[in-house]
Amino acid sequence: MRYFFILFLFQMTSQISAQETLIDTVIIDNQLKKSGEISKINFLNADKILENTTSLSDLLRSQSNIYIKENGRGAVSSPSFRGTTAQQTAFVWNGINVNSIFLGQGDINNLNILSYDNLAVKYGGGSVLYGSGAIGGSIHLNNILDFDKGFSASLFSEYASFGTSNSFIKAKYSNEKMSFSFSANHSQSANDYEVPEKNYININGQYKNIGINLGLALKVNRNSEIYWQSQHYDSSQHYPVFEESYTKTKYLVQTLRSVAGWKMNLGNIHNDLKVAYLEDNFQYFADIDKAQTSGGTGKQYIIHNDLDLSLWHKTSINFISEYQYNTGEGYQSGIGNVKRNIGSFALLFRNQNSEKFYWEIGTKKDVVEGYQAPFLYSGGAKYTVTKWYQASVNLSKNFRAPTFNDLYWQPGGNTNLKPETSYQAEISQTLHHKNIKLIITPYYMYIKDNIIWVPGFGGLWSPQNIRKTKAYGIETQLAFEKKMGSHSINSVIAYTFSKSVDMETNKQLMYVPLHKINLNADYHYKIFGVFLQAIYNGKTFTDNYENMFLKDNVILNAGVSVNPVQHFTIGAKINNIGNQIYATTNYYYMPKRNFSIYLKFNF
Repeated sequence: MRYFFILFLFQMTSQISAQETLIDTVIIDNQLKKSGEISKINFLNADKILENTTSLSDLLRSQSNIYIKENGRGAVSSPSFRGTTAQQTAFVWNGINVNSIFLGQGDINNLNILSYDNLAVKYGGGSVLYGSGAIGGSIHLNNILDFDKGFSASLFSEYASFGTSNSFIKAKYSNEKMSFSFSANHSQSANDYEVPEKNYININGQYKNIGINLGLALKVNRNSEIYWQSQHYDSSQHYPVFEESYTKTKYLVQTLRSVAGWKMNLGNIHNDLKVAYLEDNFQYFADIDKAQTSGGTGKQYIIHNDLDLSLWHKTSINFISEYQYNTGEGYQSGIGNVKRNIGSFALLFRNQNSEKFYWEIGTKKDVVEGYQAPFLYSGGAKYTVTKWYQASVNLSKNFRAPTFNDLYWQPGGNTNLKPETSYQAEISQTLHHKNIKLIITPYYMYIKDNIIWVPGFGGLWSPQNIRKTKAYGIETQLAFEKKMGSHSINSVIAYTFSKSVDMETNKQLMYVPLHKINLNADYHYKIFGVFLQAIYNGKTFTDNYENMFLKDNVILNAGVSVNPVQHFTIGAKINNIGNQIYATTNYYYMPKRNFSIYLKFNF
């Protein structure tokens, strides 16, 4: 760790006088936009979020190439990027990786989408920038602070089937020197839907959560600012059971996230120093009428510095250093009091001297207490062949660290585990003509040392590095956008082929459909709006031997909105128009046709 601190100190003290640069917007995640030069990223703004307000699961299922595995609506939910697992997906909150230090993943339904200003879905590896777990891709949850925008506020309230309600209030105020934002959101549902054809009732499926977000930014001078963003989240999630006589369970979560930083722009020098504190508390009740069965508390203390130096015309070198101190404490959960120190240093070089050609390379080394982390790298290039054709290539080595549960669970934890390591390559081609844009991205990924829990001596389960996988496929996206007077049309159709194979059995991994298609179309005319969503999930295996599977299905959703007066919107949605019977996880069926209506005020 000594060498890491020397490098970190050098980076912190490398401040050189230069020309001043004005700052008008605080974007806490500096690297997201930069990585979009050679990586595929889908951005979802506030309007797109309003089309799927029930959960982040619904939003990603409907508006991305990701397959979402959900144990019934509102229950435990996890994503699959390019045929990878939930642990191989990074959740990034305002530039900070917030995957659980116990499980190594995030439960999508414990991340309320109404808490954020926008979302981004980044496809492919990103461990050089975003750390452990960024193998298949990353999901970015962003808040934005603007200067000199005055006062604005919005109020949203939605009522839906199964006793569901979603609401939020947001308020922002900013002048030339200060920016402040506040938001609060609440969601709850009895979630007691039925699928009579399968004799299925979502018993004990209720959930509720509340989130509060605060943000503040101050301009110290023309080229320097300080900022702070925080989130508090409280959730109660019951787990569905198949019979009323079964013992009912529930899971409670309390999350606190806070990041504070100092940005400085001095002409050719850009520095962002941030400190963050993350705390996750959970309690599991094996019987909702009895005392807590197990639980845990995880805390992360983070110091992160991002120094970007412009060397000459459109050429820069980027130094990123980070130190983390992680602690975990379990309550009757197999985890005692554990801790871990992590340091990392990354170096990136970006060049666009030519108007048509851009390239970058990056390296990263993590120094982790308890195991040897791999040396990581990334590289890519983009070439604009003509005004209508562009090609790019992206290569990277990424990793996933063993979690506290993998290392220290008693009995069974394995402190000799190695990190999972992946090698990835993709080639993307973009064709753009007038209002039409086509993106075609084939990819290949090799992952070794997969951490799998397997039974050992005496039936004791323990994690081992035993599996190798390869994942390859192709992602295509065709977009059309057109404005004609008061009319506007925006549509996107995306197709994904995902082959993800266990190299020992040569079988497709479970819960990775070979084919997935998404269609999103929006039409607006003056005060009226309408949207249509279509989701096709192909045949999906539910075991590792290709014996059991979920049938393919097509789900249609639609919605309308109207602005009868200025600053006021009323809308309605129909989900699963075709009343299809389907599931994303074996035995846990999703709702048939259901409805919602909402009101939104902007002032």
